[in-house]
Amino acid sequence: MGIGYILRMKLSALTTPFFWILFTATLMAQNESSLRHKFEYHTFQQGGDTLNYRLFSPDLKEGEKYPLILFLHGAGERGDDNERQLTNGIWNFVRDDILEKYPAFIVAPQAGAEERWSVIRWDGSLDQTWSDSMTSVLNQTDLLVNSLMQELPVDTSRFYVTGLSMGGFGTWEYIQRFPEKVAAAVPVCGGGDLSKANRISEIPIWAFHGALDDVVEPEFSREMIDALRAEGGKPGYTEYPDVTHGSWVRAYADQHMISWLFDQKREKEPVTSD
Repeated sequence: MGIGYILRMKLSALTTPFFWILFTATLMAQNESSLRHKFEYHTFQQGGDTLNYRLFSPDLKEGEKYPLILFLHGAGERGDDNERQLTNGIWNFVRDDILEKYPAFIVAPQAGAEERWSVIRWDGSLDQTWSDSMTSVLNQTDLLVNSLMQELPVDTSRFYVTGLSMGGFGTWEYIQRFPEKVAAAVPVCGGGDLSKANRISEIPIWAFHGALDDVVEPEFSREMIDALRAEGGKPGYTEYPDVTHGSWVRAYADQHMISWLFDQKREKEPVTSD
């Protein structure tokens, strides 16, 4: 079930931009370099294509299965270094206090320098006709997800998708393309195809955006939320009135969001065909 209401955050002495910058810096004081090494380097090859990705694995216990989080980075983290996709947001899922409560596998693929997760342009137009069979880095990512679900002790009923900016667009598009396997999604400052809201109306979704965002306008998230509600969905939506494009700083630091995400579970077995 979704959250079903809009959270309109109000400013106070403890929610100023400076506070959140300081708060995030404190959280990252665990030593970012050591956290980075927790994500193993990998490449995935299928059909002649190669996808770089990093994988975090929790401390495994015999007989137990764990959630899988797909994390989609923003436009500034594209490339072939298999490093930059770990720049923003993802660290909040591997803090010691979070791992103690919510151990999970986390996969972070990296799109190439000229690639995008979504066929939706940032002006809202389509690059090409949308289809399930189109070749893209997102389809390659889905093949990777299928492979991990088969090879690792993944609880396939708890597969979550999240991403920021370009990755926010990618989150919307991924769940619209592959709704049958997603337990919940958290798109941050992104947008999706309004005409396909009916495909994802039953998926628990909590979207985030900054009201002052002049890179990806908040209307992208607002319109997706309205489209889902028109289809009977009950998505959650948080819009920060004082935030520009960096809404992921507060979104991924939100303890309530993280606990909500890990509470979601899909009842049906996902389809993970090659």
